[in-house]
Amino acid sequence: MNKTLILLGLLFIVAGLFWPWLRTVPFGRLPGDIVIVRDGIRLFFPLATCLVVSVILTVFFWLFRK
Repeated sequence: MNKTLILLGLLFIVAGLFWPWLRTVPFGRLPGDIVIVRDGIRLFFPLATCLVVSVILTVFFWLFRK
């Protein structure tokens, strides 16, 4: 459990350091993300973004485990 918390903390630190660069990556605007805009309502379903993040995290944890 302690190892997981330390890893999560390091991940947040790295994400914070790269935040200016990460804002330029078009996550949330990928093809496959569904945006429905109606009168005063905006629904956002980030399907492609969730898939990409899931694959990246799966590979990361798979490599970390080995």
